[in-house]
Amino acid sequence: MSMAWVLAIAMVLDALLGEPRWLWDRAPHPAVLMGRVVGWLDARLNGGAARRAKGIAAMAAMAGGAMLLGWVLGLAGWPVEVLVAAVLLAQRSLVDHVRAVADALRLSLGEGKRAVAMIVGRDTADMQESDVARAAIESAAENLSDGVIAPAFWFLVAGLPGLLLYKITNTADSMIGYRTPRHEAFGWAAARLDDVLNVIPARLTTALIAGTHGGLAGGLAGGLSGARAQWRAIAADARKHRSPNAGWPEAAMARALNVALSGPRSYDGRLQHFDYVHGFGEKTIGAQKIDAACAALWRTWAAALALVVAIAVVTG
Repeated sequence: MSMAWVLAIAMVLDALLGEPRWLWDRAPHPAVLMGRVVGWLDARLNGGAARRAKGIAAMAAMAGGAMLLGWVLGLAGWPVEVLVAAVLLAQRSLVDHVRAVADALRLSLGEGKRAVAMIVGRDTADMQESDVARAAIESAAENLSDGVIAPAFWFLVAGLPGLLLYKITNTADSMIGYRTPRHEAFGWAAARLDDVLNVIPARLTTALIAGTHGGLAGGLAGGLSGARAQWRAIAADARKHRSPNAGWPEAAMARALNVALSGPRSYDGRLQHFDYVHGFGEKTIGAQKIDAACAALWRTWAAALALVVAIAVVTG
């Protein structure tokens, strides 16, 4: 069975089942195991001299180990590939976590802040309703790329070795890829490799969001030049983001929902004045816009699935 058909089945399985509580209450999720590996290496190697070199060696060891494990698992055949890919895709769980913020926000601002704190790393204590909604939508856009499209892309390109390489790199980046005194040197390799692995998936996610939610699709009404104008506008907004990749799906989602994303927020008690992405969009938003983001996630997933099935049919 081709990688494309395996991926299509895995995408549907993930969408139907998500993260079964009965299973992950009894066994550690692979992402948790990856986090333990990253934490173990961080605790033992991140100290003394030559921290960047140690971080490069650690990332190389994790990457090599992940690809080797993927190759071994792949020897078991397509049923194992389907199961592993389904577990490591995160469409259903992403939608569930984002929708939980909308549901909580309808109960009260306090409940909304508690729910959004589960999916973002910024300070939530002083958030207002619009801040909660904006944070949830940003998380939806960024994690659509990191948790769904990017792993699917690398599975399609290189099977389980590619998928596991991406997942261990993304996990490492989320844990040690920060420009802090402790991790700026040691996490450099993880952050740079994550940037490289996300270049194509982030822009593919952008095209899928824009093409199915009025961005590039709306531009097509004006012909090819209209679509190009829409893409240039998204690209201009993406460059305002502090991340070379995360700004792309965020800019596409902002335009699809006509909301202003990013903007001022607080980390570790310090207010940071980031530029708004799509600053002309609505800034006073609430649970309804989070619901719209969830719908956008499913429409984008459906477009991605259709693309994978088309590849499967063409390639056999």
